[in-house]
Amino acid sequence: MEALTPCQNPFNCVFFNKEFTNPDEVFNQLIKIAENIPRTKVLKKTNNYWHGVCRSKIFRFPDDLQILKIGKKIQIKSASRYGGSDLGMNGRRVGDLLLLFEKLNG
Repeated sequence: MEALTPCQNPFNCVFFNKEFTNPDEVFNQLIKIAENIPRTKVLKKTNNYWHGVCRSKIFRFPDDLQILKIGKKIQIKSASRYGGSDLGMNGRRVGDLLLLFEKLNG
């Protein structure tokens, strides 16, 4: 996989792209955090790509969460499978993922 596809709808998707000096370590830590998100099922896991489905607490709507390592870059994408708006859920999910990562690496 060369890169994650950009978000088509900014109201139900969020995309993060950043270069790191230690991408292998960052990728592995992000996966550990993502796999502990409640109601998350891992669909695919390779040495540079992770894909899971996260379900909302009340209605159990499925959102795809993807993490990709390309060279020194890490890309994260969280997108709703259905509906035109996620009421900010995907943005909160990626924000929480990155916040936990920062806390671990303070």
